[in-house]
Order: sequence, then C-alpha cells, then structure tokens
Amino acid sequence: MADGTVHLERRGKVAVVTLDRPERKNALGQHLWHALGRVADELAAALPRAVVVTGAPPAFCAGMDVNPDNPQVARLVGAVAARDVGPARAMLDELHGVLDRLFALPVPLIAAIGGLAYGGGAELAARCDLRVADPAAILCFSEVRLGLMPDLGGGVALTRLVGPGRAADLILTARKVDAAEALRLGLVNRVSDPGASVDAAVALGEQIAGNGPRAVRAALAVIRRGADLPWRDAVAAEVDAAAHLIASGECEAGIAALFGKTAPDFVDPT
Repeated sequence: MADGTVHLERRGKVAVVTLDRPERKNALGQHLWHALGRVADELAAALPRAVVVTGAPPAFCAGMDVNPDNPQVARLVGAVAARDVGPARAMLDELHGVLDRLFALPVPLIAAIGGLAYGGGAELAARCDLRVADPAAILCFSEVRLGLMPDLGGGVALTRLVGPGRAADLILTARKVDAAEALRLGLVNRVSDPGASVDAAVALGEQIAGNGPRAVRAALAVIRRGADLPWRDAVAAEVDAAAHLIASGECEAGIAALFGKTAPDFVDPT
C-alpha cells in the first residue's frame, strides 16, 4: 500500500510495532499516523509487558512526510502563505494526540533502529524508554535543514537524554550520528549485531518481561516522572510507588522463587 500501514505482532509477552512504508523510508504521512493511533489503542486494550517500535527495512523512519501528496502538508500550504499559526498548531495537536496514546502505555517502549532515523523518526526513537541500534544506523535531527525544528517532543526528550549542550549540537547542526557515536553520547543504550536490531530489542524486552510486571511499571513510572520533579518530590514519588508495590504482594512470588531457586511466575496486573 502506497500510504503504508503499521503492523502489530505479539511475540509472547513482547509486542513489535512496525512502521511499514519502505518506499518512503517509513515517512509518517496521514495514513501512517492514523494506523499508529489504532495500534496504540490496541496495545492499551491488551497490554504486553514491553513494546518494540521499529521500521520496515531498510529504514527506521525518515520522519514526517513533507511531500505535497500528504494531506497533512497540503492543508498547511495556504496557512503558511497567510502566516496563520492556527492550522500548524492544530496539526501538531493531532499528532501529539497519537504520540500521547503511544507513550502513555505503562510498559517499556524500546526503539529498534535498523537504519536511518531522521527528523521525526529520530524524535520517535528519542521518546522511547530504551533504544537499540544496528551498527549501520544513522540518526539525524534534521529539521533545521528544512527551516523547521523538532516538534514531536523529541527535542525535549533528547535534551533529557544527553543534556542541553549535546542536544544543541545535534539539533542546531542537524549533523548525522552513527551508532557508535550515539552509544557514546547516551542517545542509544545498545548496539546490536549487524541486521539484528529487532531481535536484540525483543531479547531486551523479554528480559524485562521476566521481571515483576507491577514492579517494572511502577519503576518505569518513577523514571519517566523523575526528570520533571525536584529531588525531594521525585524521591517522595519513588517511596509512594514502592510502598504500593510492596502492598500489592507481587514480591511474594519473587521472594518465594528466590528461596526456592526457581523462576518466578508473575501474574499480569488486571
């Protein structure tokens, strides 16, 4: 399909979400945005323990489709000529509505970057909780080359990942970063074997899925919120989450398995 689609595959307790529009390097057009929103809703209705986000080879995602045949872009032409901010804000609000549903999932999201991740694609990867890159992956926050800027939350996410100085370097120069440098900068967590970014990301998801699901969700929620809170508030949130986690009884299975020298059999939250 020329407009592309988004596939959802469940591999045990790990879900794999694949942007599938390879003829345009998985660039995000209107149809792909709608498909991604539907997948986010499907995941929310039946939560896995981890989600891998990737793109159909040979790319992860080339970012927003700025071709004039994308209806989202076509609707902005007149507004740009009139210097009217309203339609641009409305479009961004619509896109953030999709992303908010995806990144509100209370389970870890892992980007498997198997090729280029440019512009909005790099932003999508930056907003995930973890990132696994193929050795041949290239990341580029390329928006300023087009007279644009990161606008999908990726600029904020990048700043929190690597700090303001490194974020300024990457965003303001729009330079390309290979997997090795991305690992050194802290932009990605791991570099896979060649051609194995999805398998490595799924393996990471399976490792996470073997732990207490309530524990993972509680810890992840604190990690996500912690960067936004003053120290004392963040620690208070951690203590509150930990107390509720202990009271949930999930630790009974974990501690029993520890003393019994067996693998814990954790039950998914209802």
